[in-house]
Amino acid sequence: MKIRPYIIDIKYEITKYRRILHQNPQTAFKESFASDFIADKLRKWGIAFERNIGKTGIVATIKGKKSDSNKSIGIRADIDALDILEEDNKKWVSNIKGKMHGCGHDGHSAALLGAAKYLKENNNFNGTVNLIFQPAEENGQGAKAMIDDGILKRFPCDFIYAMHNWPYCPLGYFEINEKESMAAVDHFKVIIDGKGGHASKPHTTIDPIIISSQIINSLQTIISRETDPFTPAVLSVTNINGGTGAFNVIPSQTSFSGTVRSYDKNLKRHIEKRIREISYEIANAHKAIATCTYETRTQPTKNHKEHAQICINIAKEMVGDTMVSKDPTPSMGGEDFGVFLEHIPGAYIKIGQAVDDDPNHRCSKGLHNAGYDFNDDLLPITIEYWARLVEHLLPLKD
Repeated sequence: MKIRPYIIDIKYEITKYRRILHQNPQTAFKESFASDFIADKLRKWGIAFERNIGKTGIVATIKGKKSDSNKSIGIRADIDALDILEEDNKKWVSNIKGKMHGCGHDGHSAALLGAAKYLKENNNFNGTVNLIFQPAEENGQGAKAMIDDGILKRFPCDFIYAMHNWPYCPLGYFEINEKESMAAVDHFKVIIDGKGGHASKPHTTIDPIIISSQIINSLQTIISRETDPFTPAVLSVTNINGGTGAFNVIPSQTSFSGTVRSYDKNLKRHIEKRIREISYEIANAHKAIATCTYETRTQPTKNHKEHAQICINIAKEMVGDTMVSKDPTPSMGGEDFGVFLEHIPGAYIKIGQAVDDDPNHRCSKGLHNAGYDFNDDLLPITIEYWARLVEHLLPLKD
């Protein structure tokens, strides 16, 4: 793997920044620590930037040695954390109970800071690079918020790119899809209103717990019996609420909620329709009332083939053909970077970070896991990748 000496030299510094960010996680649109920290470093390095784009977002701008190409590119990193109680398995564990960088956004932000430092001091390109530090990726609203604040007009980009660490493959292994990369994310919630009463007299009640159980089981048949197995989709119920805690009371109301992941728009509409129908009809059969809400959070993240191929070629130059997977199976995870790709051509890539011979290592644990941690050895790989991408797309010619 070919990493330039400057990037190797700043690894310790950028690792320190990553761990500070890790210790101070904040969730959607509340990322004041990360925003302040990033702004402080950019200011120290003499990099122009603007704040409060999409509430807590930042865009930094670096000019090349020449700018007569009139070309500009965007590189985006997410800065938000998750509502997870972190496992105490490292010295830099979260200082905020119940908040955790369990998806590696601390690493994405640190790597983009490292790229900013490198490009400012080694601006061997012709054009402009916009470094986008985006809030609120986890709730699917951050990219939209930045666009609503005019980022596309204020910082025009001809192309745009982003990466995600990927603990499901070895450190330095690239996965790059030519088209679909990450799924659309929908949320649903169903409330069942029945009739409560004494648990010893269930015949006098309309039990919403029994009704919810039947609905939840039936919803799974939307995927297993109504969906073409060659068209990917996931329906998961992730929350159930009901009851007072008393062992002898049947409640009058329960609720459950979850997520749907898909790529096909027609299937997405069918799943929403069937969630509503199944919930209403089963509840009605038991003389209860179902109220269903359904919300689209993000559309699929779909790469532009030409730009995916550019990313593939650069990755192969760095790590060799055997460490790059072209068009792997798309993930059913969600990512709001797709909102940018609806407006600007570009690509979203994944880079492995797992410790290959230790599946129980914190850097090998899955995303959104309480024991997960970003692999700091991925930082120089990502910085090198961004530097090469900029130099390739904005070549400096004599």
